[in-house]
Amino acid sequence: MDNEYKSRTVRKHIIFYGRVQGVGFRYRAEYAAGSCGVTGWVRNLYDGSVEMEAEGTEQSIDNMIIAIGRGSYISIEDMSVKTIPVEGSRYFEIK
Repeated sequence: MDNEYKSRTVRKHIIFYGRVQGVGFRYRAEYAAGSCGVTGWVRNLYDGSVEMEAEGTEQSIDNMIIAIGRGSYISIEDMSVKTIPVEGSRYFEIK
């Protein structure tokens, strides 16, 4: 892995599709974000998907997504991911 992957802070806007509502996804995301040192927020969308903004290193965000996917009953079938400007958020919240 290159050093930038491990150390440069990025912010990602992610929409998760699949079995992601009604299965503890947002609470799992909050726990995983805290464990991986990721900040940002997560919320349910009306179409059954879940929206997230996650800020950290590429590696920490990848690790958080892997941890979320290991949650019971959660099934991430697809994701839409865009890199957006870093905001410098200090915590992770459920909206």
